[in-house]
Amino acid sequence: MSLQSLKFLPACLALLFGFAVEAAETNALTEAWHVRLGAGQSLSSPAIAPDGTIYQGTFDGRMLAISPEGKVLWAYRTEREIKSSPAVGDDGTIYFGTRGRKLYALTPAGKLKWTFDTGAWVDSSPAIAADGSIYFGSWDKSFYALAPDGTLKWKFATSNLITTSPAIAGDGTIYFGSHDRSFYALAPDGKLKWKFLTGAEIDVSPTIAADGTVYFGSTDGNLYALRPDGTELWRLRTGSYTASSPILDTEGNLYLGASRDYISAGPDGKLRWRHATEVPLDPAELVADQGRIYLFVPWLHLGTSDHAGNFDWGFKLDFNVSAAPNISRTGTLYTCDGASLYALEPSKAALLEKTPWPMWRANPQHTGRVQKTY
Repeated sequence: MSLQSLKFLPACLALLFGFAVEAAETNALTEAWHVRLGAGQSLSSPAIAPDGTIYQGTFDGRMLAISPEGKVLWAYRTEREIKSSPAVGDDGTIYFGTRGRKLYALTPAGKLKWTFDTGAWVDSSPAIAADGSIYFGSWDKSFYALAPDGTLKWKFATSNLITTSPAIAGDGTIYFGSHDRSFYALAPDGKLKWKFLTGAEIDVSPTIAADGTVYFGSTDGNLYALRPDGTELWRLRTGSYTASSPILDTEGNLYLGASRDYISAGPDGKLRWRHATEVPLDPAELVADQGRIYLFVPWLHLGTSDHAGNFDWGFKLDFNVSAAPNISRTGTLYTCDGASLYALEPSKAALLEKTPWPMWRANPQHTGRVQKTY
């Protein structure tokens, strides 16, 4: 796409989505600052600690700590690429995987606490249980549970690689998918509760509703809803590769990207609306409490829509984005376009929707653990 054609992108998006793009004061986004990531770039999503510190991994193997004012506090270099997004524990420990076949734990000061070796890449973003246990998958086909001190509690074998990030239910059940086409539910002690077979690989992370219903997509072109006992509640034919994990609003409605479609479904599995695009959507949606949904529209732009799917103009970035944005508890939106981390200020603070799963990984710390409200 040429620089000349970018100026016409708002009108093009209106044609693609089939609705008007209008300037709206409530959805305006203003850049507060951005931090260049240099040659590292990034494929991972930023996590936000309770004190407001932002943690961002880069594909050249660095984990950065950045203050809410945009100052780089420290950079920790690992031996290989970081695609895994960090998760922040209640004590401030930062956990993330690398393609050096390790899971790392760093202190809030950027010092190494420990590493744990696996047999292959760790692209899975870790989840953190209420007791501090850390769960993640690896390309070595195993799913791991570690104690907070980095010792192995147990591991569970699947028959293919695991790239998805797990989700933890209120009762401690751990959910994740594998490229062996199965969706798994494990008890906190690592015992298999059940597994559910789909028609193709699963490489997006699950979402958990207030009643325990689990939602996830598969590359077989379906969005699935399962009861906590593993029985199928419904499936919705998206018709294509599902590029994102669903997020939930207060009514239990789901929002997700499925290849070239932006979709919303009700908690009963009925399609509410579908908007087609000419290029695949990136896996990056979340909900704010003023009725806005932030999502990446391909070719360099962060956009917003309301819950009815009416799209509004967003913010132009320098590069295309392949990771989910994050919202701090004070209402600042953080997003990475691969080359830079941006802090964006909406005209009205983007406070998270009060649902169990309003964003990718459930909360700003990216613990992947269902929560009641924010």
